[in-house]
Amino acid sequence: MGIQIFPVKYFRGNSINGSGLATLNLSFTGVVHSCHLITETDRVYPICGELKKVTSKTTHLKAMSHLKEPELVAKIQNYFGVITSTEPPSTDNSTRSAEVKQNYVITNKFWYYLFIFGTALGDEAFYSCFIPFWFWNIDGAVGRRVVLIWTIVMYIGQAVKDILRWPRPGPPVVRLQSKWSLEYGMPSTHAMVAVAFPFSFLLCTVNRYQYNIPLGLVIAVLWCSVICLSRLYLGMHSVLDVIVGLALAVLIMTPLVPIVDYLDNYLLTDSTSPFLLLVVSILMIVYYPNSGKWTPTRGDTAMILSVCVGIHVGAWLNYQLGIMTSSELTPPYAIMWPSYTMLGCTVLRTVIGFALVLLTKAVSKSASYSFFCALLKEDADVLKKSVNSLSNKHKTIVELGCKYVTCAMIGFNALYLIPQLFRYLKIERHTFFTEI
Repeated sequence: MGIQIFPVKYFRGNSINGSGLATLNLSFTGVVHSCHLITETDRVYPICGELKKVTSKTTHLKAMSHLKEPELVAKIQNYFGVITSTEPPSTDNSTRSAEVKQNYVITNKFWYYLFIFGTALGDEAFYSCFIPFWFWNIDGAVGRRVVLIWTIVMYIGQAVKDILRWPRPGPPVVRLQSKWSLEYGMPSTHAMVAVAFPFSFLLCTVNRYQYNIPLGLVIAVLWCSVICLSRLYLGMHSVLDVIVGLALAVLIMTPLVPIVDYLDNYLLTDSTSPFLLLVVSILMIVYYPNSGKWTPTRGDTAMILSVCVGIHVGAWLNYQLGIMTSSELTPPYAIMWPSYTMLGCTVLRTVIGFALVLLTKAVSKSASYSFFCALLKEDADVLKKSVNSLSNKHKTIVELGCKYVTCAMIGFNALYLIPQLFRYLKIERHTFFTEI
């Protein structure tokens, strides 16, 4: 080990003050057991601690870099049976699927279908089916709280994603799906919703119903695990993306879950809550972070916010009109298996409800798109065919407005108009209007 020592009065980067400036050069091999800085006045400054700090930081950076590596994701894909083909990709213009098939081979269909199902648990289609079904057939009070948590977690996750602008993993990772390719990768919002959805259901029902809590915890962990692994299997995220998504969701939910009852009570009972919901949600969309390029993230976020607004405004109207009243029973409630009559009513509510949701979507989407186009003096057909870009301001405004109105109407009808129809048809769930 060779050491060069210079007499100095000031050492840059340490707390040694004085006039003048000199450079300390250290070159060594092996382990440093003792390291000091000696000045002209023979004052001795140990600096080994600083070296240890630098070494520790370097170790952490290396660990983070390793977790971000696409090679690690490729190894996970390989472990679950996604084998990269040695054949070059097709150069013809046949179909995208044909090109993709020549890039990889799936050797284990079980993992493939399991993870396709798992990633669907964090997708728009799942929310669109699961949330209305839960309200109509299980528990509206739990549903409102879960939707509120889900919305806040997702908004923060989506915003952070567009602030950081970290790309998704590249080669040698194989992307089995291209649906989310335009979005950034860090953090994984699928991982965030994998925590927010099942665990908020668990936390919101633990004191409300009598059931096997360990079993519920196992289901929540499995739900979360399948979604997170699916994002790695499909090649859409790095391991670091998933870990940060999980950690961020836990960080958000830690203060949020204890106050969600108070937030829900305010939104349900206060006369100003619809105005507050509308103003805040619109401002959150307008001032959503600039992603630097066009991605569907902002539109998806607008849909999530508007669903939350529609649901809570619908519930608020039920309460303000006196339709919704408190139950005489006190929790925790016993869970009873449904009778054949109850099952029949559940099927009818589900079929009729989703038919009306589809009708609401079709009418609201068409009407709102035409309205915003007329407002901006744009031709609807021409605007739809125009390119998606940040510079295409009118298309951005029209699509965001259309998604907001459509999803807000779906949420409102699911909580107000459709349950009124169920009551008229005498197929309503009898506790629906008591779930406060």
